[in-house]
Amino acid sequence: MRANLNILILVTAIMAFLPVLGVGYFVDGLVRNREVMQIENAINDIAEEARSAVFESITMMERALAESNSVCTPNFLSNLRQKMMSGIYVREVLVESNQGAPYCDALGAPSMNIEVISDELSIPGRTETIAAVMMAGSEVPMFRVSQNIGTNKRISAFVNFSQLLEPTRLPFDIRGGSMLRISFTDNTDLLAIGDPDRFEVAARGGKYIVANAFAGEVPVLIEIGLPFAAVRAPYGDLYLTLTLIASLIGGGILILMLRLARRSQIPSFDLEHAIADGSICPYYQPVIDLSTGRVSGCEVLARWVKPNGKTISPAAFIEYAELTGLAIPMTIKLMETVKSDLSELSKNLPGLKISINLFEGHFRDGTIIEDVQAIFGDSAICYRQLVFEITERFPLKDSEQTSSVINGLHALGCKLAMDDVGTGHSNLSFVQTLGVDIIKIDRVFVSAIEKDTTSAPVLDGLISMAQNLGSGIVAEGVETQEQAMYLRAKGVSQVQGFLFAPALPAKKFVQMAEALNTEPETDGSGEQQAA
Repeated sequence: MRANLNILILVTAIMAFLPVLGVGYFVDGLVRNREVMQIENAINDIAEEARSAVFESITMMERALAESNSVCTPNFLSNLRQKMMSGIYVREVLVESNQGAPYCDALGAPSMNIEVISDELSIPGRTETIAAVMMAGSEVPMFRVSQNIGTNKRISAFVNFSQLLEPTRLPFDIRGGSMLRISFTDNTDLLAIGDPDRFEVAARGGKYIVANAFAGEVPVLIEIGLPFAAVRAPYGDLYLTLTLIASLIGGGILILMLRLARRSQIPSFDLEHAIADGSICPYYQPVIDLSTGRVSGCEVLARWVKPNGKTISPAAFIEYAELTGLAIPMTIKLMETVKSDLSELSKNLPGLKISINLFEGHFRDGTIIEDVQAIFGDSAICYRQLVFEITERFPLKDSEQTSSVINGLHALGCKLAMDDVGTGHSNLSFVQTLGVDIIKIDRVFVSAIEKDTTSAPVLDGLISMAQNLGSGIVAEGVETQEQAMYLRAKGVSQVQGFLFAPALPAKKFVQMAEALNTEPETDGSGEQQAA
């Protein structure tokens, strides 16, 4: 049982601290959603600015060509210089042949040493093309945007985009484990920080926040991957605060659940010990014969009597006992106590019937026959005084093992009763197929009888069925005179309920039975049967 206690405490602790375990997931999700949104907004701005840089060069070249009758004239070059000064991104404009021979440039610089590092890509919807070039002495490539002039010339604008990534312009820090890549859509890398080959792995692993954006119709892709740990770091105070709050809540829940588990009427942790030390005691609810007013028997009901004197109803622990297999040793302990409590009374009242509840596990286990023989075989309580009630809290299977147990009890001379007939899993077919001797009518049907009731169809049907089958009948839950009179009129004489007495401790039950059964019953069969 101690193992069960430890398991239950562990499960309770895990459940209580789920809020603590969930803080990380909650805050991680919050941080990820918020930071992804901010990073996506920032990278979209960068992509839009890259597009603007390219279109600044396109607009500049278009206007310069439109405002001049020919290229490379002083007026043309002066016009280009003015437009470059008013712009942001264009660093040089060059007019050259299609074979690359220079004609003139806006700044009049010496011959430029240019290395083309990509293919010429078209810009959808435009006649211009774009390529990446590296100028001598530069560590960052530039865009070269070109437009043909006639059949043998072209004008090219050289666009610097490195200022897009200046630290003052970014809402995040590109350093450490961060990754950034600017590339053409044909996978030509223009600029990379970190290992650009890890982007796909980073996106799948969840250790990075990855965002990307296209520069509109310009064939440029910008990708950024930031370590989630670095992004999460500024939220440390939020993590700590929520973890403390969740810990307090979880601790409170744990304490409350443990207190409730120990103090409420749910299955308690020390049920096994309670069975062993006799804290699970039999109480006896009298069965009254309405035709004589005598006590004709009793139903044995388990009560858990705590050391402080508090009595706990079986509804709080019976199902737990069945699920854990403790119902079998509990029944053995109850029968041993019944033997001690009622042996003298049973000797004096040989017609007294003692009903003991069995559970589904007894019919699977099959040792109940040996247990009954071991306990009552040498006692003053005869086998024929024992009634075993089939209580189907869990469905009882009509199996060979079940039949064997019922036949074994019948062979000893015991009676079988079907409890709570008409409710739950009770199976009326057992009355015929397995030889059930007594039908117990549940209180829910008896409660339908009121002061002016002349008929109760379901109740009447159950009574009629039992009478036709030749089964004995016991009505449970009789609480009013009207109910007792109605049942007696229908031929039901065996009843139990609060109208007569609740379940009583052994001493009080014996006193009641002795008081009501003043004349000893003599049916000539009081001697003990052989096992």
